[in-house]
Amino acid sequence: MKTFVVILLSFISIKINAQMVNSVYFKNNSYELSQEAKTKLDSVAQLKSNLTFRIFGNCDPSGNIELNRKLSENRADAVYVYLKNRIGNNIKLKSSVGLGIEKQINDNSTEDLRTKNRRVDVLIDKTFAPGEKISRKVYPNFLSTKISMMKVKDTFSLPDVSFFGGRHAWLPGGQLNLTRLSNILKENPTLQVELQGHICCDYDNFDGEDLDLKTFNLSWTRANAIKEFLAKQGIDINRIKATGMGHLNPVIYPEITEADRIKNRRVELVLIKK
Repeated sequence: MKTFVVILLSFISIKINAQMVNSVYFKNNSYELSQEAKTKLDSVAQLKSNLTFRIFGNCDPSGNIELNRKLSENRADAVYVYLKNRIGNNIKLKSSVGLGIEKQINDNSTEDLRTKNRRVDVLIDKTFAPGEKISRKVYPNFLSTKISMMKVKDTFSLPDVSFFGGRHAWLPGGQLNLTRLSNILKENPTLQVELQGHICCDYDNFDGEDLDLKTFNLSWTRANAIKEFLAKQGIDINRIKATGMGHLNPVIYPEITEADRIKNRRVELVLIKK
């Protein structure tokens, strides 16, 4: 069975573009908050922007479906109560929902992966004014930037590499530039890069559902699809890291047109080592 890996990032900075997520994890068949979970939630409660929190409890698929539903509700409620006693007037707790086993972010093929599904996601939404819209400047094009001008930790775009909605397959127009990316990496064998996958539109979850794989880690599967393509071209996979960013850093928000959605269905590249 193929193993899926997803990285859920815990953001505790105050900069919020559209939405961020903070995930806390639980022991098997438990809804007791660990000290590590409390520390994360304490940080989230100190955010100063005008925000809305939505809380979603989750379980791994082992055990009875109805018992897992109740367990996920108890986990969500534990987080809700903990935050309610700590947040300021600038933060609104909108909802607390138990999803049971509905939103698996991997295939649960190892104990470590099952642990990632025993969690509560706190989705943190910025309050937007009517008509307000994010339109972020696109990062420099990796394919046309001189290697000598690149700096470690710089982020670059992969132009014309976009994806079908709900899938990790890229649109036909992306093949040429992915081949160019492969050639650059072959010509510069010391380069190491991180591929950061993004999605559009699904703001009720941290990440989207991959309709082909039936897992809720679409941003990661998009980045990993490019990693697998590069590996087939002869690039050492140890030079490439795949990360799922969900919809936490959109180019455009909210997405009004299909062109907006296409721009957000992307993978960006971060230089790790020259």
